[in-house]
Amino acid sequence: MDDKLLEMFQGNKRREAANVPHPPKETAHEAEEDRCAAFGFLRGLDARALMLELRFRSGDSGCYSYSLLASWWHNPSVGLLLKFTGDVVSLVLIRGSNLDCLIGDGSVNLTDRGLQRHRITYVREMGEDELRRAGKGVPTIDRLEVAEFESQEELREWLKKNAPGFLPK
Repeated sequence: MDDKLLEMFQGNKRREAANVPHPPKETAHEAEEDRCAAFGFLRGLDARALMLELRFRSGDSGCYSYSLLASWWHNPSVGLLLKFTGDVVSLVLIRGSNLDCLIGDGSVNLTDRGLQRHRITYVREMGEDELRRAGKGVPTIDRLEVAEFESQEELREWLKKNAPGFLPK
C-alpha cells in the first residue's frame, strides 16, 4: 500500500476513534472504594479490608491489621476507642463528631456499618478549614491519638487521663 494512502487511512481511524465518546474508566481500586472527608471505605456490602490506615495531619500514617482489632467502643461525648491486641495492646482514640452518622447512600458509617464489618480502609485527621466547612450531620475527625501498653495498669492510667468516659463506672 502506498505510504501516503496508509497514512491517510490511519489518520481517519484515529479521528473516528477520537470522536467516539468513551466513558471514563475507573481503576479497579476506584470502583471498589469511596470516601468522605473523614474516612475511606469499601463499597461492597460483603467487601472486607485487611488493614485500617490512620492518616495524621502531619502527613504521617500507620496501619493496623483488622485481625488484631479486639473491640471498639463509641461514646458520642468522647469519641471512638479502638483496641488492637498483639505483642502489646494499642488503643486508638478517634475524636470527632457524628462518627456514627450514615453517609452516601446510607449503607456505611464509621461504627457498626464500617469498622464492625471491616469496610473502613482509612481514617484521617481533618484540617481546621475542613472542620469549619463540614456540614451538619457529617462525620468529622478532629484528632487521632494512639498509645501502646504492656500492662492493664498503664492502659487504665492512660484512659483516666485521656478518655475517662470509656472507663467502667
